[in-house]
Formats: sequence, structure tokens, C-alpha cells
Amino acid sequence: MGKVSKIVIRLFLILITIWFVYPIIWNVFASLKTNTEILESPWSLPTSLHFENFVRAFTKAHMGEYIFNSIFVTVFSMILMLIITIPTAYAIARFNFFGKKFLHNFYMAGLFIEPLYILVPLFMLMSDMHMLDNLFWLSVVYAVGHVPFSVYLLIGFLKTIPKEYEESASIDGCGYFSTLIRIILPIAKPGILTVVIFQFFAFWNEYALALVLIQTDAKKTIPVGLANLMEVQRFATDWGALFAALVIVLVPTIVLYALTQKKLTEGMTMGGIKG
Repeated sequence: MGKVSKIVIRLFLILITIWFVYPIIWNVFASLKTNTEILESPWSLPTSLHFENFVRAFTKAHMGEYIFNSIFVTVFSMILMLIITIPTAYAIARFNFFGKKFLHNFYMAGLFIEPLYILVPLFMLMSDMHMLDNLFWLSVVYAVGHVPFSVYLLIGFLKTIPKEYEESASIDGCGYFSTLIRIILPIAKPGILTVVIFQFFAFWNEYALALVLIQTDAKKTIPVGLANLMEVQRFATDWGALFAALVIVLVPTIVLYALTQKKLTEGMTMGGIKG
């Protein structure tokens, strides 16, 4: 590749980076302005830092409650999803048994079923079973709905682990469950971390199911609460609190990705060898 081509590619990447990063930076600056500054000089830097916008976002806009609800749903969904995904992916990736191909294809077919496609029958079923407006059951729906994709990712990674590890564990007297816990899980940490990161973003940012399955304002998650806040602030004109709430929502995802970006890339690369 010639020198000119490298310069063109770098310029292109810089422009793309600016295109995506600038709105985030603008949002951070806007969250520190007064309403007057936002309306009169939206492109200028804040004359002073108004952190009270974040206080209003937490108190008057109830972002603290929404964050707590999202943390509960995300953590519980993640735990339940991993409890289902890890043994399933381990069995499909490492053992030969009757019906293995059917089971594998069954989970792969689940990749094409989006929750939005079955939202109406899901709502009717949960209504009949009195599961609506409950963060616990919302977490269960999240976890089960993301099992196929998690199994798909983890199978590709587990296939890269040499069989000798399990053979050595068997000689030492370890059973299947003990081998999974003591041998496979420590080796599979990069793959599991990849699954956790992907699903964290999915659970944290999910909107449609939370909007339909949760009706009480005090139980709403961040995406739904933020959408409601945008409608309220549109008429209340408290733009500073609105942009502060947007920053609050963005911070966890940006921090998590910045801390785990290297591990995420490693996990995807290793899982793609035999995926």
C-alpha cells in the first residue's frame, strides 16, 4: 500500500471518528450549560459548569430510580443467561450425543427470532400468567431471548480449547461438572467476557420490551425513563437536565467498552478460529 493510500485512509478514519465522537462531546458540554446558553449559543463552550443539571436529572427526573432498575435487570439477566448458556454451549461444543445436530440447529434458529417479532403473543401470555409490570420476569425474558446468540458465540470459542485438558482432568478423577468448573471456565474467560460485554449493551439499552412489559413509572428502566424524560422536558424546557440524563446513560457503556475493548477483540478473534 502506497504512502498516498495510507494518508487517504487515515484522513477517512479521522473524519469518521469526528463524525461519531463530536455529538457525544457536544452533549457533555450541553449538560453543563444553562437553558439560556443552550438555546442562544448551542455551539459554544459553557461559560461556567452547571453540575446542578445532574442533580435535577437524578432527583426531579428520577434517573436514580431508572438506573437502579436497569442495574437490577442487567445483572440478574446476565447471571441467568450465563447459567443457561455456559453448560449448553459446553455440551454442544465438546460432546457427541444423539440429537446434538438438532439441538445446535435449534439454538441457531433462535438467532433469527427477534423479541419484537413475538411481542404481541409474549405480552398476551405474560398478561394471562400475571407476569407483567415485574422486573424479575422482564429479566427472565431478556435472559432467555439472548441465549441463542450467547450460545453461538461461546460454542465457537469452546471449540478452540484442546481436548487434552479434559483428558488430563478425567485421569485425575474429575467428572463433567468438575471439569467444566475447574478447567474449562478459567480457560474460557475471554469468550465468556465477550458474551458478557455484548449482552450488557443489549440489556442496558433495550427499549421495546421494557416499554411494553413494564407499566409502573417507578419500575421503568433507563431507556424508557429517558424517552419519557425527553417528552416531559420538551415542554418543561429544562434542557440542561435532559442532556445531563443523556450523559448519565452514556457513561456506563463508554467506560465498560474502554476498559474491556482489548479483551473483547481477543475474545472475538479466538472464538472465530473454529466458529
